[in-house]
Amino acid sequence: MNRSQYNKCVELYADGLFRFVLTSIRIREKAEDIVQDTFAKVWEHVDEVEWERSKSYLFTTAYHTMIDSIRKEQRTQLVDDPDALRSDTAWQNPTGLYPDVQHILHKALKTLPEIQRTVVLLRDYEGYSYEEIGNITGLGESQVKVYIFRARTALKKQLKSIDNLIDIAS
Repeated sequence: MNRSQYNKCVELYADGLFRFVLTSIRIREKAEDIVQDTFAKVWEHVDEVEWERSKSYLFTTAYHTMIDSIRKEQRTQLVDDPDALRSDTAWQNPTGLYPDVQHILHKALKTLPEIQRTVVLLRDYEGYSYEEIGNITGLGESQVKVYIFRARTALKKQLKSIDNLIDIAS
């Protein structure tokens, strides 16, 4: 990939990459750092990356950078209450329509195991195929399908009950 292709890559995929990371970790500043680190890593290997595979390479790099960051944070535990750092403003609906539904959905997503949340976000939010998700996460295509099925089942069960909706909303 050359410099102009790299710049085009930033232009085309930065927003989607940021949405993916932000939805996964819910801390705006940390998501910005991870996206910036991802593009820096891609720039370091710009000669090795094929333009046709740049999107997949970016999301794979972002996923691994995010996982590394989460693991590092879990080891250090510098903050007593990590939820205090989470920015609720990151989830505001820019259109102003149905903000409660969006808030409830994001809280429900937060209850999923990390890998299930990741594959659902890549499939339903970003539109990746099962094969591409497998390449990004290092899972087999059939395992990706299983995780997506389990995540959707859990979300459906959680969102179906009015009692659960009240618990999630509060």
